[in-house]
Amino acid sequence: MSDQNCLPTERYRPNVAILLLDKKGKLLICERIEAKGAWQFPQGGVDAGEDFISALHREVWEEIGLDPEDYEMIDQRGGYKYKYPPGVREKKKKKHNCVGQEQTYFLCRLTGDKKKVNVHQKPPEFQSADWINPEDFQVSWLPEFKVPVYKKVFMDFFKCEIK
Repeated sequence: MSDQNCLPTERYRPNVAILLLDKKGKLLICERIEAKGAWQFPQGGVDAGEDFISALHREVWEEIGLDPEDYEMIDQRGGYKYKYPPGVREKKKKKHNCVGQEQTYFLCRLTGDKKKVNVHQKPPEFQSADWINPEDFQVSWLPEFKVPVYKKVFMDFFKCEIK
């Protein structure tokens, strides 16, 4: 078979995300700075040469100002993939040479004070934060292409179906 007949391998950017619970079991959600009403978890790409735990610590520090001592890891699961939608895909393909992201989620419990969570980092990615019961998360807060991943994450970690 010639190379012309082979499908190119689809590359997914490695990504980490934190599901941060407070001492009462409330889940931290953060509202994107560029999209009012769009809520998600602190998350980001894994840099070249970086392991997933180091990437998690870096992203949590960059996005919400918490040190690794401020939370403890309870569980982690990976393999959650989504493709970027057309338009976004071309931009991300150019920047990261990928068609989407493959996420590893870390379930963590806050060990310190909730008041230490600070979304006003430099540069800021979020405009606000809130703590909710996991079952109260709304899929309407998400871009459509992320909905299947979030539904699976909520079922896997919290045994609840989000709507």
